[in-house]
This record gives sequence, structure tokens and C-alpha cells, in this order.
Amino acid sequence: MVGRFAAALAIFASAVSVHAHGYVDWVYAGGVNYTGYLPYQDPYTTPTPQRIIRKIPGNGPVEDLTLIDMQCNGWSSGGVVGSAPAPLYATNVAPGSTVQLHWTAWPDSHKGPVITYMARAPSDITTWSPGTSAVWFKVAQAGKASDGTWAATDGLYATNSVYSFKIPSTLKAGQYIIRHEIIALHSAYAYPGAQWYPSCIQIQVTGSGTGYPSSFVSFPGAYTASTPGVVYDVYTNTSAYPIPGPAVWSG
Repeated sequence: MVGRFAAALAIFASAVSVHAHGYVDWVYAGGVNYTGYLPYQDPYTTPTPQRIIRKIPGNGPVEDLTLIDMQCNGWSSGGVVGSAPAPLYATNVAPGSTVQLHWTAWPDSHKGPVITYMARAPSDITTWSPGTSAVWFKVAQAGKASDGTWAATDGLYATNSVYSFKIPSTLKAGQYIIRHEIIALHSAYAYPGAQWYPSCIQIQVTGSGTGYPSSFVSFPGAYTASTPGVVYDVYTNTSAYPIPGPAVWSG
């Protein structure tokens, strides 16, 4: 009986491991480590923890490119339409500094790119939502390397699940949302099929920079079913992968 129970537990654990997804559970910015929004703990904790990452409903994906869930996560089909501003933001984040984002366990089947955008808040970031306005600009991306390895699996495994990027070196001061995502391509041979895992982090950029891009995209809107990289067969396509979205603005 014990042997059968142990075997059943092993099978269950294996199944969970295979089908598990992920999210950002901590951020290092401005010299400080911040715990991210924890969807399986925070809603059940009293008092509610104050976070710099906007709420997510769980570790599942967004698959419909037309939904507001594409922006900062959500589960519209389950009644959670998009996300909402977080009560805090990371302070003293300097232009040119490195931001680190730690992902929970990521399955090796979920190959794909890691992409990061930013949007400058015109008012208090703890109350501002971009809606469908074109306010986002891309600041970092990593996809498929020439040796066939992927940012969202091989890249994360090589860095203990930490993805790092730099705040553009000339970026002007202000409050910003960092929109950070992984696109999992294991079912992306047709649309719908690819899976998006966005997280939104609130920060305050300091300094005297004057740089700011002139071209922006919206979420939803930045990607469509015909955008290169939205449909891609990771099992048979040996060519380079076209990372979706605009060019990176580095300041």
C-alpha cells in the first residue's frame, strides 16, 4: 500500500512539474529586493501584503491577443478582467542600472522569448492604468540563439531563473511600469496557440536624463495573429526566430 501511495505521489508530482507555469516572484531594483505579488498566498494573507508588482490571478497564460489581460495579466474568461495598479513602487532606480526579475520554476517544454517593455505614467502610478493607449516601448528582448537555445528555458536555467536587463541609460526621470513577459511557443504552430505570461512592475526612475522614445505600442494591440513570431513551430522550424513587437529602444 505504501509503495502504491509513493508511486502515485511521484506520478502526481511529475505531472505538476510538467504542466506548471510561472510568474515573477521577486524583483531587484534600485539596490533593493522586492517580493512580487504571490497569487497563491497574498489574497489569503491578513493584512494584505503591499507589492510593487500588479496582481495576477495565478500562473496561467493569456492566449487571446485582443484581451486587456495581455497588458499586465488577467483571466477575463474567469471574471478577472486585466489587472490593477499596485500600492507601491520601487524607488531610486537609476538610468543605466540593472533590474533583475526572478521567475518561479519554468518548464523546459515552454521554449520562447523573454521581452520587456516600459511605459511612463502621466500621473500617480499607484492609480494609473494605461488602458488601450499606445504608451509602451520595448527596452530588452532575448529569443533564440544561433545555437538553438532559448531565452525562456536555457537562458533562465543558466542564471538560476533570473532575467536581467538595463534601464535605458538616458531615460528621463518619472514613474514607469515595466511590462515583462515570456511567450511560450510549445503550441504556437497555429493561432491561438502561443501563451503569454506578462507581469507589470512599478518603479521610479531618477536622474537628469532627457531621453524618451518617439514610437509606442499598445496592449492589447502590439501583437496580432499575423505578427511574425506569434505563430512558430519550435519542433520543426530550425530558422531564426523573429521576436514579436517593435525594435528595442536603448536610450
